[in-house]
Amino acid sequence: MKTFAVITLGCKVNQYESQQVRQLLEQLGLNLVDSDRSPDLIVVNTCCVTSTAAAKCRQQIRKVRRINPNSPVIVFGCLTAISTSDLNNLCENIYVATDREHLTASLTQISHGQNTLLNTFGPLDNIKPNLSPKIKSKNKLSNLPELSELTAFVGQTRAFLKIQDGCDAHCTYCIIPKTRPLVHSKTPESVLKEAKNLVKAEHKEIVLTGIFLGAFGQKTTRRTFWDENQKNALPNLLDKLTQIPNLARIRLSSLEPADVTEQLLDTFVRHPNIMPHLHLSLQSGSDNVLKKMARQYSAADFLEKVDMIKSRLDRPAITADIIVGFPGETDDDFNATVELAKKVGFAKMHVFPFSSRDGTPAAKLPNHIPKIIKKHRAAILHDLDIALGRKFRDQFIGQTATVLLENDDEKITGRAERYFSVTIAPTNNNLKPNDLVTVTLTKNTDTNCIGQI
Repeated sequence: MKTFAVITLGCKVNQYESQQVRQLLEQLGLNLVDSDRSPDLIVVNTCCVTSTAAAKCRQQIRKVRRINPNSPVIVFGCLTAISTSDLNNLCENIYVATDREHLTASLTQISHGQNTLLNTFGPLDNIKPNLSPKIKSKNKLSNLPELSELTAFVGQTRAFLKIQDGCDAHCTYCIIPKTRPLVHSKTPESVLKEAKNLVKAEHKEIVLTGIFLGAFGQKTTRRTFWDENQKNALPNLLDKLTQIPNLARIRLSSLEPADVTEQLLDTFVRHPNIMPHLHLSLQSGSDNVLKKMARQYSAADFLEKVDMIKSRLDRPAITADIIVGFPGETDDDFNATVELAKKVGFAKMHVFPFSSRDGTPAAKLPNHIPKIIKKHRAAILHDLDIALGRKFRDQFIGQTATVLLENDDEKITGRAERYFSVTIAPTNNNLKPNDLVTVTLTKNTDTNCIGQI
């Protein structure tokens, strides 16, 4: 076995963990290739945040099996952590890793050739009695390599760095507390070490990520039980990260409104290499819906935090996730979300029609919204997103921005400090991915800005 491919579905945390798998397999002597180049091994990292996401995972597994009928496929991630039955009756030669120990065992065995290690570690067997015989899992093995800290984030300029994992908040729509129930954080020392390695690999921007990023340093995501001695753990970590030489940019992936504190904003103000961009998980602008979701804030709380951010930072980019069509969401509830979005002036909204997930309380709530209404409401917010994003970017036309280039195609694009995309006008400069360039923003469009070197 010489080559492998990794296919990732889901969030930035999943993307980080896929990089860990990539690094492990390379340490075991395999070479990374695209999945359409007949790799000897395929690893699929799954997501199950919604039923739609789980369905996409199954479709992807079928696709890679169809294209690569003779290559073993190892499936891991959130979907396998809660529901191996979702993978039944897919196809032959599928191995399911239900946890990290299973994953490293399966990767190690198969990368060295299944026949070689069977005598040493025992035969593959099923995870559960009711599991399809076509799906297999490896017994527990000892003395195997763990998924380690990253030394590079291959394939993209911005490196994601997972510093926290797990959630026990139990929002009613979310399955994550069942897939990642253990709330834990890396030590500041390990984060700093990994960040330095990523900078050494010439990554100029690091995005800190986690399942509940604001709970860094805490053992629970429920704020009433937080350790007061650790309440400034994230700002303190940022203070240290900003001192790493040649780390030009630090960005935070996603925060809850209550994670925004004066101490956090003080850190932003002190260090210009922390980008003026905060992604806040809103979900709804209606207190009625937020209560049904079991969120830890109100619409007024959200707006208060936005005002705090705008009072401290220069024209910050505030982006958000929004769910439309949550069970029982009325027209008034939806209109409250629209009005809140207008008040905030989001730079970008990620809009998701509610997708029921078996195993969550929301799946059992009454008054589920018809698909046609969810689609209509999502379309309204999509149009509003375009208008608000364009209005936000308008204020920077004629000014300069620093752009981290992401490609060297005919249309060269990258991200400005405030995260919006910039397309570089044709130039004779020899530009390449990972270059940081200063441009004058000359034009705005519905999706991005045009910049001139």
